[in-house]
Amino acid sequence: MANHKSAKNRIVRNNKRAVINGARRSRVRTFVKKVEAEILGGNKEKAAAAFKTAESEMMKAVNKGVFKLNTASRTISRLSKKIKALA
Repeated sequence: MANHKSAKNRIVRNNKRAVINGARRSRVRTFVKKVEAEILGGNKEKAAAAFKTAESEMMKAVNKGVFKLNTASRTISRLSKKIKALA
């Protein structure tokens, strides 16, 4: 258990950040799932539109420190590759 006031404040702050980061992570996953659903549906235009928003959300999450840049880049690259294969 924390004994210092600053340590207690960190525990409270860390719990708040965990909730916020969890929401951001979940939001990104939702956008990625939407892209994958469009890819499975075979609609290249809708998949490309969904991909554009998903990419934006992913990069926002990177800027906020939720994901590492390489993780986001890898996911974006794989989705892009799947969309290009629809042609």
